[in-house]
Amino acid sequence: MIRRFTMLALLGLFGGCSLAPEYQRPAAPIPATWPESVQSGGVRNAINMNWQQYFSDPRLQALIAVALQNNRDLRIATARIAEARAQFGIQRADRLPNFNLAATRNASSTPAGASVSGSAINTQRYDVAVSLVSFELDFWGRVSSLNEAARNNFLATEAAQRAFRLSLISDVVNAYLSVLELRERTRLTAATVGARGETRDMLMRRREVGVASELDYLQAEGAYQAVLAERANLEQQLAAAENLLDVLLGQSLSGIKDLPQGRSLAGQDIRPDLMAGLPAEVLLQRPDVLAAEYRLVAANANIGAARAAFLPRITLTGSGGTASSTLSGLFDAGSRAWNFQPALIQPLFDAGRTTASVNIAAARKVIAVSEYEKVIQQAFREVADLLSARDKVAEQLAAQTANAQVQNQRLKLVEARYQAGIANYLEVLDAQREAFAADQREAQVKRLSLGVATQLYKALAGGINDSVQAENTEVSGIRDTARQAIE
Repeated sequence: MIRRFTMLALLGLFGGCSLAPEYQRPAAPIPATWPESVQSGGVRNAINMNWQQYFSDPRLQALIAVALQNNRDLRIATARIAEARAQFGIQRADRLPNFNLAATRNASSTPAGASVSGSAINTQRYDVAVSLVSFELDFWGRVSSLNEAARNNFLATEAAQRAFRLSLISDVVNAYLSVLELRERTRLTAATVGARGETRDMLMRRREVGVASELDYLQAEGAYQAVLAERANLEQQLAAAENLLDVLLGQSLSGIKDLPQGRSLAGQDIRPDLMAGLPAEVLLQRPDVLAAEYRLVAANANIGAARAAFLPRITLTGSGGTASSTLSGLFDAGSRAWNFQPALIQPLFDAGRTTASVNIAAARKVIAVSEYEKVIQQAFREVADLLSARDKVAEQLAAQTANAQVQNQRLKLVEARYQAGIANYLEVLDAQREAFAADQREAQVKRLSLGVATQLYKALAGGINDSVQAENTEVSGIRDTARQAIE
């Protein structure tokens, strides 16, 4: 009997067909090339470059490693992979017959007043059997379609985790760069506070002896108070940036021991010299685009499962073993027992429930197509914007650096003229303001340039091959943790 059950199960397993529509990837609703204003050239391939190669600051590398280990959102995303993989395993199990080994004893007693013979009847039965548990012959591909949908939902979860992991790396880098920028600007502001404080004190003494006017002193005092306010503002921004970095790291930055020495903002070697290639080649490798397509394939498979509900379902239930009225006779000759219960179920009337299920599956596929196309369009715009910004920000940084040098040289000349009595204090004050603003702006544009390089690495799916291996390690850790909790 077991051989017969197995043959029928194999017939259902290999003889089925699928009612799901043939999947065809939608045409990407984007141009075949980047805009003419974009220079897509580069020398390095982001996909094969892990984040340790691209972000070379040893302190930044240590912080990224801490974030990948401790960030709670990444832990959730990684645990969802393990959850989706387990759900896929459950669904996949329905494609094969499930057998149980059961040993049972049934005893009953019928009183004399209720029996046909007028005498009390006592019966008992012992059974040992291997049973087949309601296995569906998948002639119409319903089970295989559900299996395909579960598999692609699992793959979508994996891709979504890779996308989040890449975003987390980018967020940590940007937060770290913001901290460096604000520390640099705070340092510049503190130096300016000291210089303007000395100037104010000097003018106060000169006013007391009648050499400087009250107006010069008030102008110096106003400039001093303005830079004090700017310092307080920058210190508040720095505290907020450090708090954000702590959240991304999953712990306090001050609590991390043995951090290597980091580089200054100007010493960061994050170069945006990445190759873009053609849009279709680049965008289809992004994990967010892959996740959207996997969800689309799953929605397509669900249509097949919904359509199959219109057709008959054939299920097999049965068992084979031995039975006896006594425990000692279970394995005697002639004790073999079996039962076989095939069932065919054909829906007749369900008030439109099955049709509505097909309509729901079809509508969800339309939604999945639109979401897939939307993700591709957003990805195209993101990459195009960053490729355009790469060159323009580089030009801006070169000009701003030159401007800062000019303004600081001008300040030295004006201060020398003032000391010689050739220039008035208004010229000095104007030169101080311009030099201070130029230094501050140079730090901001440098941070902007590094941010563009960081975002470009993320937009071009940087290190995606490296993240697959890391993801497998992280998921294994989640499974081990769950297993220990069960034990």
